[in-house]
Amino acid sequence: MKQIIAVVKPYLVEKVLDALKRAPLEACTVTEVKGYGRQKSYLDKYAGSEYSMAFLPKVEISLWVDELRVQEVVRILVEVARTGRMGDGKIFVLPTEIQGEWSDRTVPGTDGGIAT
Repeated sequence: MKQIIAVVKPYLVEKVLDALKRAPLEACTVTEVKGYGRQKSYLDKYAGSEYSMAFLPKVEISLWVDELRVQEVVRILVEVARTGRMGDGKIFVLPTEIQGEWSDRTVPGTDGGIAT
């Protein structure tokens, strides 16, 4: 199992998530974040406003994927999220393993807990 973290521009999130509907994902989370990369203090346009501060709005999409399908998912992310402009985003691939799950269904006879 691998975790893929994609940091993309906010206006591309719906397009990326739509493309990932057909991808072989185990799980997915989406978080609004702020940050900067190489563009640092360059002005950027977002929703009609100029941002001159170092931190720009981004969206982090975390995906958990079977190791054999990582390249397929990364290819989809690059095809959909790349605009060719500075600040497009980043993609990180990390090794991961499931240590346990929290759920009422994972431990019989309990009201929730960690199953290993």
